[in-house]
Amino acid sequence: MKEALSHSIFSLIGEAADELGFEAYVIGGYVRDCILKRKEPKDIDIVAVGSGIVLAKKVAEKLGGKKVSVFKNFGTAQIVLQKEGLELEFVGARRESYQRDSRKPIVENGSREDDQKRRDFTINALALSLNKGSFGEMLDPFNGIQDLNDGLIRTPLDPNITFSDDPLRMMRAIRFATQLDFTIDEQCLQAIKDQSSRLKIISKERIVEELHKIMSASKPSKGLILLQRCDLMQYFLPEVIALLGVEEIEGQSHKDNFYHTVQVVDNVAERSDNMWLRYAALFHDIGKAPTKRFVKGTGWTFHNHEFVGSKMVNSIFRRLKMPLGDARKYVQKMVMLSSRPQAVAEDQATDSAARRLLFDAGDEIEDLMLLCESDLTTRNEKKKRRFLNKYQEVRERLKEVEEKDRLRNFQPPVDGAEIMELFALKPGREIGVLKTAVKDAILDGAIENDRDQALKFLLNKAKEMGLQAK
Repeated sequence: MKEALSHSIFSLIGEAADELGFEAYVIGGYVRDCILKRKEPKDIDIVAVGSGIVLAKKVAEKLGGKKVSVFKNFGTAQIVLQKEGLELEFVGARRESYQRDSRKPIVENGSREDDQKRRDFTINALALSLNKGSFGEMLDPFNGIQDLNDGLIRTPLDPNITFSDDPLRMMRAIRFATQLDFTIDEQCLQAIKDQSSRLKIISKERIVEELHKIMSASKPSKGLILLQRCDLMQYFLPEVIALLGVEEIEGQSHKDNFYHTVQVVDNVAERSDNMWLRYAALFHDIGKAPTKRFVKGTGWTFHNHEFVGSKMVNSIFRRLKMPLGDARKYVQKMVMLSSRPQAVAEDQATDSAARRLLFDAGDEIEDLMLLCESDLTTRNEKKKRRFLNKYQEVRERLKEVEEKDRLRNFQPPVDGAEIMELFALKPGREIGVLKTAVKDAILDGAIENDRDQALKFLLNKAKEMGLQAK
């Protein structure tokens, strides 16, 4: 594995460690990712049998006085090599013990063996020596190399203890399984189920950080299904869990909306790296659980589930302490509009329906169309092709309407201030009525998106309301 240490920084760290009389190792994700030949890792964890802070300062000295950021509370130090795009994290080898009500460990100085035992998974416990006499030597006490070859996520010690000590590791196990397309060891899977309630002591921010990484994977459904099957998702996304299962009454059933949802997320992930569009896919049907009704003679209905779901998005973002600005508004908007393109398609994509869709979606129209096309999870290829053709018709009609009427991020040709001035009105209901009338006339195609036509229409509408222009 000496090729993983070809950068000159590793031999320099080894020299600094030898001069201090320390053992020094690069450990964890850098080693794992080098073996897997993933994209070149930029975060490098260095463990010293001794003080990591002292080693960092010695390395900085050898680098000509590089800045060292010291975090005394954690016993760590960091050196950033901006030119190389590397971040070096130094820590002393340690052993850890935990109290039941906290994932923050009690830390003591330890040996290299102690440090490897405290690692979350065998594939993250691999270490490469940096000292001159053993430079590049692999230390693999838990058969992590074999687990990498087998595509297996496994803990170095008893998984029940590992996950109980730090419950965030349960999320990390699923995240690594998703990112690497690995399998979680059966004993570990059972331990996650057994310890799932321990997730309650983890902050929402840390849970969401892992969820983001799962959602960023090429196939997020793997992690989402594992989160459900291991009983973890119920502690942070019960709204998605509520979609699970099929109910049948009088011989009529509905699809399993949980498995449909995770397929939609995968479909979006195949076509877009937009994280928030993936979340819109995850939440697009959450309103179906509270709105589900069986109507005799009609079957299962989910009336207004998009509106209900968009309100639920707001609650989820607040509860999980996710960003409450543009990201939340975007996801809410996508959920609210998620069925609109289908409605436009079924209306033979009339100009009026297309105008209103374009007006409501604005710059997000392409994302919305992608979401709706991803929502087609039927295995009936003929049916799927028919709907995709309809959506293509909608796209073409949207393009025509946009070129003709310039409706994306539409602003009425006459604004409220002008209406007040024109009719000598004070702020009140009439202004809103007139503005809405002009907007609707344009969207319905009664007039074009043109100032002169809008003013003429406005004067006629005002006359009907008993208003006179000055």
